[in-house]
Amino acid sequence: MRVLIVEDEPFLAEAIRDGLRLAAIAADTAGDGDTALELLSINTYDIAVLDRDIPGPSGDEIAEHIVASGSGMPILMLTAADRLDDKASGFELGADDYLTKPFDLRELVLRLRALDRRRAHSRPPVREIADLRLDPFRREVFRDGHFVALTRKQFAVLEVLVAAEGGVVSAEELLERAWDENADPFTNAVRITVSALRKRLGEPWIIATVAGVGYRITTGRDGADRG
Repeated sequence: MRVLIVEDEPFLAEAIRDGLRLAAIAADTAGDGDTALELLSINTYDIAVLDRDIPGPSGDEIAEHIVASGSGMPILMLTAADRLDDKASGFELGADDYLTKPFDLRELVLRLRALDRRRAHSRPPVREIADLRLDPFRREVFRDGHFVALTRKQFAVLEVLVAAEGGVVSAEELLERAWDENADPFTNAVRITVSALRKRLGEPWIIATVAGVGYRITTGRDGADRG
C-alpha cells in the first residue's frame, strides 16, 4: 500500500510517515496543497490522508480534486476539530473516514487497512495463488502450509506481486508501490529484494523473472529465473 500524507506540521508528518513505514506502508508527505497536487499528478496512491487546514489549496480542495479525478482513491481526513458539523462537511466533500488529532498511530494504521480492504472489496481479504497464502491484515505468508517469515519490504513486494494474480509487474511499478518518492529510480533495491524474497519462499522458485519486463508469480516451474 502507498499513502499520500498531506500535513503541514513537519514533525507530525514525519512521525506518521515513519510509523507507517514500520507497518510496511509506503508513504510520501506534502506540507502544502500545491505539493500535494503535484505528487498526485505524478504518482499513484492507494489512500490520501488529508489535513484540512494546510497552506495553498486546502485539504478540502485536494479532496474535491481527488473525487473529481474519478480515481476512487479513499480519503481519510485529519483535523483538530471534533465538531459534528466539521465531520459532516468533510464527508460531504468525499472523505471516507475521519480522525481527530491527537490520535494513536495504531488507530491510523487500522483505519488505513480498513479503507484499503473496502477499496479492494472484490478481492478476498486473504489472497491465494499457487501454493502461496498471503494475509495482508495479519501480515502473514504461508507456502504449502508452512509459515514464511519476511521483512517488511519483502512482504510489501510480495503483496504487489500476489495482487497482480500472475501478471507481470515491472521493477518500476514495484519501486513505486513498495517504496516511496525518495527511492532512487536507478537503484538495484528491487532486484536485491526480489532475490532475497525468492530465497525466503524457497524452491521450487515461485517468482519468475520476465527478462526486460519485470516479475510475476508463477504457478508452475515454467522458467522462474533467479535473475
